[in-house]
Amino acid sequence: MASEPAHALDRKLLELLVCPLTKTTLEYNAEKQELISRAAKLAYPIRDGIPIMLPDEARPLDDSDAA
Repeated sequence: MASEPAHALDRKLLELLVCPLTKTTLEYNAEKQELISRAAKLAYPIRDGIPIMLPDEARPLDDSDAA
């Protein structure tokens, strides 16, 4: 059984969360510990396993984030 990082985001929680601005689904970036909203072009941070869903706390996505 593969071990998960100490602050891995619960998959059920991820299914419930949406972007507060666009109400669209989010992508989980485990490496950067962020939730990505492609529609809003924002990355919401995850701190100590807690998603910070405040637009003022999100960073704008740039070209290097495109995938």
